[in-house]
Amino acid sequence: MYGYVIRRLLATIPVMGVVAVVVFLLLHLTPGDPATVIAGDYARPADIARIRAKLGLDQPLHIQFLSWAGAVLQGDLGVSIFSNLPVSKLIAQRLEPTLALCLSTMLFAVLLAVPMGVIAAWRAGTWIDRSIMVFAVVGFSVPVFVTGYVLMYIFSLSLGWFPVQGYQPIADGFIPFLRSIALPTVALGVVYTALIARISRASVLEVLSEDYIRTAKAKGLNNTALLIRHALKNAAVPIVTIIGIGIALLIGGVVVTESVFNIPGLGRLTIDAVLRRDYPIIQGVILVFSGVYVFVNLFIDLLYTLLDPRIRY
Repeated sequence: MYGYVIRRLLATIPVMGVVAVVVFLLLHLTPGDPATVIAGDYARPADIARIRAKLGLDQPLHIQFLSWAGAVLQGDLGVSIFSNLPVSKLIAQRLEPTLALCLSTMLFAVLLAVPMGVIAAWRAGTWIDRSIMVFAVVGFSVPVFVTGYVLMYIFSLSLGWFPVQGYQPIADGFIPFLRSIALPTVALGVVYTALIARISRASVLEVLSEDYIRTAKAKGLNNTALLIRHALKNAAVPIVTIIGIGIALLIGGVVVTESVFNIPGLGRLTIDAVLRRDYPIIQGVILVFSGVYVFVNLFIDLLYTLLDPRIRY
């Protein structure tokens, strides 16, 4: 068990190294120059060159990468080109809205999707199963921003139940916080719910065809115990896997959702940085997102050993 955990921990080191290289190269090899943006439309070439030298953009690419990577290893994500503030400070300021949105979406999706998938598998071929699968297909097909605007029109503009846009920190009160996060959570959670529900149905349906399930039925085991203690428990590994993989979908959806609902989180910070070619912020935020994704999947891998002890060996 300890050997498996150590191997999985060590495996994250080269993964994060590759992520850092890819993030750096993608930004620095794409067209566009932050020095030109800072200098303005009427700047002279000499002014642009001076700004490039000040930012270190005139140095060879490998020197820039080594300098940036060395600073990252010391916990320094750099300084914003435009605001001149530390990137780590900017990320910390925007972390709460994004963290609240991600956690609420995961909670909403898992609590809704897993029971939906189990019920659909148990009632396979019935109108309940078909209805849930129609929801799953539609929910996964409709873009997040479309769902967001529909929810905003119905529940904010028409009914007035929730604020149209914005975010209220939990420190301002739990009810205002819930009202501000409810629609973004549902808009982002629909896609995540649809994905988990489909995989849950397929996994539970496969388990329900096993011999030991038929034996349990023959012994008179009630449906609730059969579904939870036997079917869902043995179908848990694929379900947990798709929850971990869906984190990437969740992170991508956060950027869109925060823009639609005007939430001042890391997604909005990323979009603003991309528009201004603020390399340090883009690199820092993507690195944080990538690190979260890698370590969440590491946690999922370790969770496998509890769900299926055979994986340890």
